[in-house]
Amino acid sequence: MCGCGCSIISSLMKRLGRSTCCKDLLSCSFTSGQLEILSNGLSTQPKVTANSTPSANLVKVQEVASWLLEMNQELLSGGSKRRRTGGSLRGNASLSHGEEEMNRVVEEQEGHCARFADGGGAEASSSNSDEVQVATAEEEENNNRVTVEAEEENKEEEQEDGEEEMDQDSDDFEQSDDSREDDSTNGNDVTDQNYNIDVANQQPLPLLTKNQMKRKLDPGPEVRSFSSGKKPCKGSEYKSTTGLVPCSATPTTFGDLRAANGQGQQRRRLTTVQPPPELQDWLKTFQSWSGPERLLALDELIDSCEPTQVKHMMQVIEPQFQRDFISLLPKELALYVLSFLDPKDLLQAAQTCRYWRILAEDNLLWREKCKEEGIDEPVYIKRRKVIKPGFAHSPWKSAYIRQHRIDTNWRCGDLKTPKVLKGHDDHVITCLQFCGNRIVSGSDDNTLKVWSAVTGKCLRTLVGHTGGVWSSQMRGNIIISGSTDRTLKVWNADSGECIHTLYGHTSTVRCMHLHENRVVSGSRDATLRIWDIETGQCLHVLMGHVAAVRCVQYDGRRVVSGAYDFMVKVWDPETETCLHTLQGHTNRVYSLQFDGIHVVSGSLDTSIRVWDVETGNCIHTLTGHQSLTSGMELKDNTLVSGNADSTVKIWDIKTGQCLQTLQGPNKHQSAVTCLQFNKNFVITSSDDGTVKLWDLKTGEFIRNLVTLESGGSGGVVWRIRASNTKLVCAVGSRNGTEETKLLVLDFDVDMK
Repeated sequence: MCGCGCSIISSLMKRLGRSTCCKDLLSCSFTSGQLEILSNGLSTQPKVTANSTPSANLVKVQEVASWLLEMNQELLSGGSKRRRTGGSLRGNASLSHGEEEMNRVVEEQEGHCARFADGGGAEASSSNSDEVQVATAEEEENNNRVTVEAEEENKEEEQEDGEEEMDQDSDDFEQSDDSREDDSTNGNDVTDQNYNIDVANQQPLPLLTKNQMKRKLDPGPEVRSFSSGKKPCKGSEYKSTTGLVPCSATPTTFGDLRAANGQGQQRRRLTTVQPPPELQDWLKTFQSWSGPERLLALDELIDSCEPTQVKHMMQVIEPQFQRDFISLLPKELALYVLSFLDPKDLLQAAQTCRYWRILAEDNLLWREKCKEEGIDEPVYIKRRKVIKPGFAHSPWKSAYIRQHRIDTNWRCGDLKTPKVLKGHDDHVITCLQFCGNRIVSGSDDNTLKVWSAVTGKCLRTLVGHTGGVWSSQMRGNIIISGSTDRTLKVWNADSGECIHTLYGHTSTVRCMHLHENRVVSGSRDATLRIWDIETGQCLHVLMGHVAAVRCVQYDGRRVVSGAYDFMVKVWDPETETCLHTLQGHTNRVYSLQFDGIHVVSGSLDTSIRVWDVETGNCIHTLTGHQSLTSGMELKDNTLVSGNADSTVKIWDIKTGQCLQTLQGPNKHQSAVTCLQFNKNFVITSSDDGTVKLWDLKTGEFIRNLVTLESGGSGGVVWRIRASNTKLVCAVGSRNGTEETKLLVLDFDVDMK
């Protein structure tokens, strides 16, 4: 067996009595001829005797031969059609399907192979006796190796179990089986119409046993070790396809190259047209020219060709430049090339051959893919099956697969019964925080409650405020709350202890924003205060607004506030000075977003304005909503805004363009109360009692995640908070139709 990896044809030709290099075999039409005889000519053979195999068995043998013919013709044609349609990435999967079919047919035929071969041999002509003897010798030689190779085969079968586990990774990314169907129909596109052999004079093809067939179909280490140092096959001299001069073993012309690749028999497709008598003289003249003269002649020839003739030339030339260059490159360069593939294509490429699978499992390669998707941590999975030595699973690939499955669960997975967390009676849940496995809800019943997102149990009830809680922030095990009692409180979430009570505001603390160990609070007293949560000390007081402060943002360097005085102000907290007063809104400012560069403000005047924080200039005025912009979120220059007009809009704040409007027959039927988005989805809640999932890129409605039975008659979803795997919804009603509670939906996956 040579290093070309053409194990199917090589094995087949040994059975036919030809034991030369596979390159020479592929350049010979003998293979196709023998297979065509078995595939198409069994019905024309002389009648079998009573002791011969029944006709049903002949049909199944014909099926085997047809499949082998298809495989041979694919190799003869260079697989150009498959590679043009992307079929090469699915090659391994198609082979598995063919292998199963072959094993099924061969298994049914094992009891009849010898009898059929004996019957066919009796009818063969004496001119083929030499080939029969050679085939018999090859058969005996192969049988002697079966015992030794059986043990290796058993080891390979154990390793195949592990490979099946790896194939499961790419199953999640498969969209359809169209490419596999295409692969199964592309093998018969090219046939040799000039080759005609009398069926009655041919020796029937001895069938392989099941174990031998399986061993030959497996690409094996020959394909896997397709390294740059592998030596090419040493074939004998072959005849030039032009018939002018014999070619040496080293290809010098394109025709020599095609013959070396076994495609010389397919050169002329127009069998009904005889070559013009001047053709040989024309070719000799062309060969006598220098290189530049030939190029000039080719340019003129191409210009004078019709499109169908140019297409024919492309079909002849293209397959010669389609090579597995990945396996020939150094590993570092091969990985660099593969890094340009999308993860889905990378998983499909891993099915091409075992060497590609090893490359596609590279941990650093998948770490970069995870980094692009915002995945921060690898996933280590304890696997029961032992994979072939030298192969290691990538924890970063496992992390990517896990994230993909989680996204699929959000999009179309079964909605499990949510956990129901009850505890605030019939009061309104005014604020909601969710971090890790801890949920914190604040209510107008003067308390906050700490919940476990895993068990759904209430861990702590934080009691101390004398008025309703209307704002909160959380970091780790520290919770900060603001109340109508004009104070802020700092709590330890683990113990439920109140660490500090922050006095200073003279009215309701309506908003706050936490950054590291400092929190900025905004109050209806028109002031903002900066506090140190570790010491409980008030560090700075910012005065300048003339009405209640409704929203605030803080990035550690600048404070941005929006108020009922229609103004947005940018502050330097260290000097307590107002750097910019952003004027333009004509009504109250209810929502703010700040990314360190841009300030985005939403107002009751229905507009959204984008400001430059350094200059204070208004960059864009975003119009399109019809009412109050109640909530916004900004990430990477993408803004999502929810409005009381029941619509949600997606904006590009760099251009001011509205990218999508989330509406249509499945849009909310009442005011949007809360929203959150990531790189794939937008989650929105509404007064209509629903939580909806949308596609961020297309704006298409995906599905309802929550639908309250009381929706439309008083049931409301007040707040939502989502992590990568969980969704927390605060629901209730204003008229007693829906009990106040938290719903926790889980979209996590098990990677065992």
